[in-house]
Amino acid sequence: MARSRENTRARLLEAAHEVFGDVGLDAASVEMICERAGFTRGAFYSNFESKDELFLALITHLAEAKLDEVSVRVKRLSGGDDPLDLVRQIADMSLAERMEPQLLSEIRTQALRDPRLAETFLAWRAQMHGRVEAIIREVTETHGLRLRMPLGDAARLLLDVSEQCTVQSALEGRSERQANADMQARLEQLVPLLVEAG
Repeated sequence: MARSRENTRARLLEAAHEVFGDVGLDAASVEMICERAGFTRGAFYSNFESKDELFLALITHLAEAKLDEVSVRVKRLSGGDDPLDLVRQIADMSLAERMEPQLLSEIRTQALRDPRLAETFLAWRAQMHGRVEAIIREVTETHGLRLRMPLGDAARLLLDVSEQCTVQSALEGRSERQANADMQARLEQLVPLLVEAG
C-alpha cells in the first residue's frame, strides 16, 4: 500500500513538472495534472492538499535530488588543499542544473501573496540551507579549509548566488553548458571572500 502511494505521488510530481513547465503555475490546474498522470482528482487530493502543496513538493524533490548528487560527489573530491581547484570541481556539479528557475520564481511570487504559503516556502528554504551547510562543512573539514564567515552565512550566500545565477542564465536564454560556466566563474570570484588563504 505504501509503495502504491509512493508511486502515485511520484507520477503526480512528474506530471506536475511537465504541466508547470508547459503552462506555468497559474494556468496549470489540478485536472490538467491528473489527466497527464492518468489519475482522478481523488488520487490527487489523497496525496496533496492543494496545487501549491504539490508545487512545493516538486521543487523540494528536484532540489533534494540535486543536493543528494552533490553530497555523493563531494565525498569523491580529489585531494589537495587549493580552494580554487575544489570550487572548480564542485562547480562542475552546480546546483544551477536542476533548480528550475521558472518554478522557483513562480512559487516565490505566490508566497509573497499568501502568508501560509510564505511560511511553508521559508521552511523549505531553511531545509535547503541546512543541506548546503552540511555539504560546506564536509568540504571544509575534509580539506582543512577555514571560512572567513560563519558557516551558515556562507551557505546562505552560496544558495543566493546559485539561484541568482540560474535565473540570470535562464533570462538570457543560455544553454546548460553556458549556465554552468557562468556559475563556475561566479563561484571562483567568491573563493577569496569565503575561504582564508592557506
